[in-house]
This record gives sequence, structure tokens and C-alpha cells, in this order.
Amino acid sequence: MLTRLARLLRAKPTTHRAASSMVIETSKLSVLHGPLQPHTQPGDTTHPTGFARDGYCWGLAEDRGEHFVAGVVTKEFLEFSAARGNDLSTPRPGFVGLTDGCRWCLCVARWKEALVASERLGERVVPRVDLAATAMDTLRSVRLEDLRRFAWPGGGGGPGGGA
Repeated sequence: MLTRLARLLRAKPTTHRAASSMVIETSKLSVLHGPLQPHTQPGDTTHPTGFARDGYCWGLAEDRGEHFVAGVVTKEFLEFSAARGNDLSTPRPGFVGLTDGCRWCLCVARWKEALVASERLGERVVPRVDLAATAMDTLRSVRLEDLRRFAWPGGGGGPGGGA
């Protein structure tokens, strides 16, 4: 007769995942390496942002525009974007239009374009960034130090900020 220990040793082994083999979904992490925070303000039903319009700037693979940067837009940025063919100010069906100070998930490439243009147009053309709400996938194209330089004071990780 087998002892309990012998039966356990002969039993089919169970599979455990070691911590080193865990898959981390970077789409759900911020550039600060913490959980991605919502970018739409609680109760704001007029500007539900994000590719999925769920309030998050997720790093979703199906988002070809890579709307990963949690920006707080300026009048200068809205004019800059409109001049490049993306009018975010004009209301249209299903979209109320953005104004200075609105929170919006921005395309990584457009934010970076504004950063480069700031050398000739001034820093107001670059939207401030809520670091806690900006997807980690942004770091594939933009340096964290550049994002920090334009951190929104009301967001996580910026000067005077807290999530």
C-alpha cells in the first residue's frame, strides 16, 4: 500500500508559472510603470476620450493612430493640429470639439511633431501630459524625459502632481 507521500509523488505534477515567465500587458501600464489611470474626468460625458472612448489612453494594438499620450490640449496645439489636417476644435456629430484645457488621448506621432515644432513655435504648442494616464507604449517613440518636461501639474508624476 502506497503512503500518501508516494501517491503525491506519482500524481501528475501541477503547472505553476514562475514570476519570471509572467506576461505583463504594457498596454495597461503608464509611462511611470504603474497601473494606467483614466484620462477622462469622472462624470465627463461630453469628452469621453481614448481610442475605445472609455476614458483610457490604452496602448491597444488595433489603434493604428496610437492615441497613447494623455494630453491636456492648448489653443496653440489645436491650431497646429488643424493646420496639419486634424481639426479637433470643430464640433461634428458625435464629437463636441475640444477647447483649450480639454483632456484628450493624442496620437504619439502628433505629440512628438508638436514637440519638434516647439523649437520654432514656442512651448505652448506642446500639450501637457498626464504621465499616470499615458500608456507605457508611448516610450517606444518618445523619451520619458521629454514627457516629464511637459508633465501636466495636475497629473501623476509631474511637478506638483499626484495621481
